[in-house]
Amino acid sequence: MNQPTKPTTKIAHHTTEAIYVRGASLVDDLIGKLTFTEMMYFQLLGARPTPAQTRILDAVLVTLMEHGITPSVIAARMIYDSCPEAVQAAVAAGLLGVGSTFIGTMEGCAANLEEIISSENQSNTAKTIAQRFRAAKQPIPGFGHPHHKPDDPRSPRLLALAEEAGVPGRHIRALRLLATEVDAAWGRHLTINATGAIAALLGEIGVPQEVMRGVAVVSRAAGLVGHIREEQLEPSARHMWDVVSENVPYSGK
Repeated sequence: MNQPTKPTTKIAHHTTEAIYVRGASLVDDLIGKLTFTEMMYFQLLGARPTPAQTRILDAVLVTLMEHGITPSVIAARMIYDSCPEAVQAAVAAGLLGVGSTFIGTMEGCAANLEEIISSENQSNTAKTIAQRFRAAKQPIPGFGHPHHKPDDPRSPRLLALAEEAGVPGRHIRALRLLATEVDAAWGRHLTINATGAIAALLGEIGVPQEVMRGVAVVSRAAGLVGHIREEQLEPSARHMWDVVSENVPYSGK
């Protein structure tokens, strides 16, 4: 009987005197020499990022950090009020809201972009995707926004930054093709929202679609810590609780 192959890791190991990450000495090669953004890219993909890749990933992390009193923020503040001795519990509660409706929709958009890029007739594929979502009466990831109309102000800035940095442009072109077909299928303009632009940018710098939501998790964690600090200084969780109690009356018999 063949023995199963033992799993291995290429990420980190240590000796009694040193710690190594992706083959680099944490002390001699990384601390003080890589920024957090550069280290995140290195940890994720195993390669040192170029200046353009660092700039794009940094812009994505900044963009995703904050968007007001969102469901994830409300969850974090409520759990902090319930469990103030465990900041990590409040952050974790907020991060559970990074999903297919809020914050994490870049994964679905990235999958559509990959389908377009890998096809022989990209325009036809973009049209098929848009019509598929429209026929199913489903929102299409990366498009539309309840507050930012007619356009999400973040998206043009992100796309312009990537183009200025000199990315290959395949994912951005696919996104723009899809945007044209989405407008046609819906019969009106739907903005490319921030997560749609981010799906294209992360694709341009080699971040796999399967872990793009993880980038959002890293960024939003920092944003939630900021909200928890504000909750410590200017509490609002009890007010939120009162608002819900007053505006969701009991209707049972």
